[in-house]
Amino acid sequence: MSDITTDSRIVMTLDAGGTNFRFSAMRGGKPVTETISLPSNGDDLNQCLANMVEGFNLVKAGCPEPPVAISFAFPGPSDYANGIIGDLVNLPGFRGGVAVGPMLEEKFGIPVFINNDGDLFVYGEAIGGFLPYVNSLLEKAGSPKRYKNLFGITLGTGLGGGISRDGELFIGDNSIASEVWILRNKLNPSMIAEEGACIRAVRRVFAEQSGISFDEAPEPKEIYEIGTGERVGNRAAACEAFRRLGEVAGDVMCAALNLVDGLGVIGGGVSGAWPLFLPSLVSEMNSSYVNPQGEKLRRLASQAFNLEDEADLKTFLAGQTREITVPGGTRTMKYDPLQRVGIGMSRLGTSEAVALGAYAYAVRHLPVAAISL
Repeated sequence: MSDITTDSRIVMTLDAGGTNFRFSAMRGGKPVTETISLPSNGDDLNQCLANMVEGFNLVKAGCPEPPVAISFAFPGPSDYANGIIGDLVNLPGFRGGVAVGPMLEEKFGIPVFINNDGDLFVYGEAIGGFLPYVNSLLEKAGSPKRYKNLFGITLGTGLGGGISRDGELFIGDNSIASEVWILRNKLNPSMIAEEGACIRAVRRVFAEQSGISFDEAPEPKEIYEIGTGERVGNRAAACEAFRRLGEVAGDVMCAALNLVDGLGVIGGGVSGAWPLFLPSLVSEMNSSYVNPQGEKLRRLASQAFNLEDEADLKTFLAGQTREITVPGGTRTMKYDPLQRVGIGMSRLGTSEAVALGAYAYAVRHLPVAAISL
């Protein structure tokens, strides 16, 4: 993979939320302008698109050099490859499909790239966050093990996901790869996984365990503080709310990593509560099935390690490396039989990872730059 930090091209980006649009620009993977915020006006398509154009115009005016592309995350369902936004829940003005990408290309005369925020989060962590962080720890530990693949989830208003495979973003043929929110909920199989791994899931379980209504339940940050003893409240209910979130999210990550076979990273607004849910998440990944003879079979083909836990991290980095002799000769080879995946938290922050992912996606799909920083 080329080093994006030496790329001098400027790309304008957008963090598209249901309430506000936040515009900025990056060069070499770093911001070069102030962030500009405008209302999204998601229920008024014409005003929404006008704000989008205005935001990019304001950012462009602040760029030290003309930008070469626009790249940003936008909610789905969308035909990302063609820049068409579909029927969005939080932005109802987009009913019927709106060709946002082609419109912006005509307005600004530069390529426009749009992707899912969960995908770009994972891509950013693969480029400059969790993936290189873990590989650097392995190198320092003298391990021959290196990782090239990353799966990740975001825990917030919903449950998002993404896959980076060997330096490339895996999008799928319909722009809907990694839609893990719609996997089955382990604790409530008639429901989707998102209902067990998001903000409302934490509030719902806390309310049930506390004997109060959902509307009376505090936000996850307060529930976390109750669970850690920083705030007065039903501590057992708070801990149970996050334990269940970890179990559902662990089931999701287990299913995905059996296919991806890489590292796992977690971000999103609820991710700060990881001390209360990460142990149960990793425990779920290391749980077992039972065959007809009553014998246990691992849920995950490899062993999962909590890389935020000092003891787990030490075992993960050490592996079981040893030298073996090639049959019929004296030549030796290093062999590490411990098949393992590591699970940990975002090293960039969710918004920062999405922005970096958007920038990296753009510069890697543009013609090779002849100049560098």
